[in-house]
Amino acid sequence: MNNRIRAREVRVILASTGQQLGVMKTQDALRQAQGLGLDLVEVAPQANPPVCRIVDYGKFKYEAAKHDKKEKHASSKLKEIKFRVNISTHDYETKLRHGEEFLDKGNKVRVQLQFRGREMAHQDLGMLLMGRIKKDLVNMATVEQEPKLQGRSITMTLAPLPAAKRKRMFHSPHDLPPLEDTDHDDDEDDEEDDEAEVAAGGDEAPASDEAK
Repeated sequence: MNNRIRAREVRVILASTGQQLGVMKTQDALRQAQGLGLDLVEVAPQANPPVCRIVDYGKFKYEAAKHDKKEKHASSKLKEIKFRVNISTHDYETKLRHGEEFLDKGNKVRVQLQFRGREMAHQDLGMLLMGRIKKDLVNMATVEQEPKLQGRSITMTLAPLPAAKRKRMFHSPHDLPPLEDTDHDDDEDDEEDDEAEVAAGGDEAPASDEAK
């Protein structure tokens, strides 16, 4: 930029109009930029001669950062998970687990709740379910688009929180420690109860042929 440009000659473009000013000595280009109260910024150093723009450097830097941010957001994918009004608890948790996986990879998630047949009469239940999903994923995402009824479905878009703020709540079964066998003692107690019942004559064994 300005006095840091090392090339003797540069090809100059007036950024405000896009006008090509042609090839000129760097010092002449710099004087022209200063006369307009602007900066001479090298934008294509590998060209022969290098290409420079006469711009407001502060605005140029802002636009470049905005462009980089837009490209970064464009690189993230939009994933989708679908629900039904009468979804079971197991299926609900499975779908939320997938949603967390998508969000944890930096993807946005579109949540879609579909109505079929007479389910359209239960739009209120659909909105309640969407509210539940929002609440359950609050540690992973922010709502980019609030739940909205479109035709026979309700859609909502979630954007991931910054990585440092994400906290998953729905883990895969293999991520969890094995459950303790809480039924073992009950089985033993049942066996003891059965033995006690037989001893007390509660269950009579069938008579043998000899007894008959």
